[in-house]
Amino acid sequence: MVRVFNNRWSMVVGMPLLGNSRSSLYEHGRAERHRSGSYGLGDMRIVGYHWMLDPAKSKKGNIQLGLGLKLPTGEENYQDYFQNVGPNKTPELRPVDQSIQLGDGGTALITELNGFYNFNERAGLYTTLFYMVNPREVNGVRTYRETLNASLANESIMSVPDQYMARLGANYSLGGKLNGVSVLLGGRLEGIPVKDLVGGSEGFRRPGYIVSVEPGVNYMVKKMNFFLTAPFAVERNRTQSVTDKEATAKTGVFRQGDAAFADWVLNLGFSVKF
Repeated sequence: MVRVFNNRWSMVVGMPLLGNSRSSLYEHGRAERHRSGSYGLGDMRIVGYHWMLDPAKSKKGNIQLGLGLKLPTGEENYQDYFQNVGPNKTPELRPVDQSIQLGDGGTALITELNGFYNFNERAGLYTTLFYMVNPREVNGVRTYRETLNASLANESIMSVPDQYMARLGANYSLGGKLNGVSVLLGGRLEGIPVKDLVGGSEGFRRPGYIVSVEPGVNYMVKKMNFFLTAPFAVERNRTQSVTDKEATAKTGVFRQGDAAFADWVLNLGFSVKF
């Protein structure tokens, strides 16, 4: 929900409803592939925004700053049944993987910058810079990774990591019979850092980043706005976590933890102005 107070100040309140599914072999006794899932409300975000220049006078370009909070409203210890891991290979109720938990258990500071510059009525540039500061180090949720291998003992509890994202690109309004339709093409960088800006960085996390080329299309009609972006990765890198580095230093054997990146992504959405 977006609340516009005037032409410079606004606020966004977001409460996601999530449905996740994960297929895995090693989490189910390494004998058979099974699925685990999580369904429910995610972490709430409340962010206030301010245009630095007067929009009435600065139609060619402007910068918007955002500051807010991410609240731990999503369950960080969502559990599902895992096959072949209990006594006599019976199912056992355990926390689902960190990648599909509904929340991370941390109260975080959200910082954001949005900007645009229009060359003319049709063509322009845009940017978005986002960083979420998560001071909490671990959330106490067990990963059971130490049951797979004793060397993973330092990954037995889930970390609460920072997150970041940056976008930069150009947009062009088609006009004419396609009035209201604009296309965009840009670059996108997103990821999880190895170390947080504030607080410790122990526990299990999958740090890394994805660099993508991001084409998209936007359609505005009356009070509705529809958008579609389809970023496709040109680089994926799962970097060493703090616990990876500790294990490497202790054993002398380089270790880099597991990760899974999406083959493709579609971001589809719409907004309605009341």
